[in-house]
Amino acid sequence: MKKYIITLIAMLVMGGMNMALADEAGTGGAVPSKKLANATFAGGCFWCMEPPFEKLKGVDAVISGYIGGRTENPTYEEVSSGRTGHAEAVEVHYDPTQITYGALLDVFWHNIDPTTRDRQFVDTGSQYRTAIFYHNEEQKRLAEESKKKYDASGRFGKPIVTEIVPAGKFYPAEEYHQDYYKKSAVRYKFYRFNSGRDQYLEKIWGKEKDK
Repeated sequence: MKKYIITLIAMLVMGGMNMALADEAGTGGAVPSKKLANATFAGGCFWCMEPPFEKLKGVDAVISGYIGGRTENPTYEEVSSGRTGHAEAVEVHYDPTQITYGALLDVFWHNIDPTTRDRQFVDTGSQYRTAIFYHNEEQKRLAEESKKKYDASGRFGKPIVTEIVPAGKFYPAEEYHQDYYKKSAVRYKFYRFNSGRDQYLEKIWGKEKDK
């Protein structure tokens, strides 16, 4: 009897597994995984560029890292010296069915000073330059159109000098830099306030600064 019961249970389990597999193969089965796209922006200190993008619906991940330089696998110390040619940047992984590249561009412009070359607020050097690193021709077109629109608006009071360049190899920064604003909230807030970033954004955008 025990052997019979075990056999019966095994048959029921196998039957259930087969039904589940059949359901997944059918029209009402497994949900297709979302296809993500990448957008890469340099806006000075990458600690400050993560929060505006991470809060957006449709953004899957925001990675701090280095791009646009000559050295392979650069460290933070090497990049911060200004000798590698890299810029601190964030790589945004997003779902194009939920948020557009154009919307990401708007968030980028609302969080930087695009009129200063090789500098963002208290941080100076080419590693803190502003740039849009495009991944395809469509991103390039949209970035150039967006730059022209904001330049023509006169919002910033000076010409925009932000670069629009092809995306090369992106190197994720060390783990302690990822989500720094969460891991070291007090230090982050102290740095951000003293950098002058928020004061500038408030002056330029007012209530729109958190767009």
